[in-house]
Amino acid sequence: MANEKAVHITDAVSIPMSELRFRFARSSGPGGQHANRSATQVELLFDVAGSPSLSEAQRQLILEKLKSYIDKEGTLHLVSQTYRSQLRNREEVVERFRRLLRAALQVPKPRLPTRPTRAARERRLRAKRRRSEIKRLRRRVPSEVD
Repeated sequence: MANEKAVHITDAVSIPMSELRFRFARSSGPGGQHANRSATQVELLFDVAGSPSLSEAQRQLILEKLKSYIDKEGTLHLVSQTYRSQLRNREEVVERFRRLLRAALQVPKPRLPTRPTRAARERRLRAKRRRSEIKRLRRRVPSEVD
């Protein structure tokens, strides 16, 4: 995966690896000397706002749906420090990037309007009549003065 030229998101969208930036740092947590000396944490940076690989509609979808991952400048940040190996963390963060973008670019199907069934309408009206009767019975009874 690390030697691929592009990250395939959907049939229509591929992001060239040249548009992705990676930063490396020391991972937190246990691991002894290996963890203290190795920069195994990987941070993926992707400039959503300035990417030539995305159409304006795709850019807006991503900016809206992934806003918790995107900073003020329009850069998407993803971090992986699951593994002790920098290569595996890099592969994992690229895979997460692929899954997140695929989900963000999914356009929801339009809702088909449906009408309530006859039985549902009748149930609703029966319930309204029952409630109306309960409230009518709560009213004060007019006194019959002769």
